Amino acid sequence: MPGCKQRGSVDLKRQRIANTSYPVAPNLLGQDFKAARPDKVWVSDITYVWTHEGWSYLAAVIDLYSRNVVGWSMDKRMTKELVINAFNMAYWRRRPDAGLIFHSDRGSQYASHEFKKRLLSCNAIQSMSGTGNCFDNAVAESFFASLKLECVYFANYQTRKEAKLDIVDYIEMFYNSHRLHSYLGYMSPRQFEEQWNLAKAS
Repeated sequence: MPGCKQRGSVDLKRQRIANTSYPVAPNLLGQDFKAARPDKVWVSDITYVWTHEGWSYLAAVIDLYSRNVVGWSMDKRMTKELVINAFNMAYWRRRPDAGLIFHSDRGSQYASHEFKKRLLSCNAIQSMSGTGNCFDNAVAESFFASLKLECVYFANYQTRKEAKLDIVDYIEMFYNSHRLHSYLGYMSPRQFEEQWNLAKAS
């Protein structure tokens, strides 16, 4: 959406990182974006979408094995609750085993005591990108690029509610279910997971 680019003079990602005053976690991925099975590694990030009511912020949680968006949250503010809610959706949907690695950038939302406490309560291990290095979270960045190219840039959202409905439809009805990925052998994330489940059951 052209409006998003025109109004993007405020570098929100840089602002998030610069405002971080909490202890950060080590980078456990080192740009190795492979996982042996579903729900072993999740990656997450925040992006922003312009509406005529103002900015709307989207936090997404992506399974590294299948590229399935397993959790998301949208709000008019970029708070720690935004990422906690996205993680909670992913957790209750997937119920990962102890030892899940959760990777993000160093934004204050992810570095907050409340989010760290939530990860600890689920026996998840936190991992963070290097300072300002978008390549350390390339899978999340790639998802947001697809979302904006295939959905957001063609829209002219009047309200945050309209944006949310459209983006959720894109995630659940198209991206997870039907969008083909070369990394997955030209299967959708759900097809790729179904293949894994069949192989596990055989």
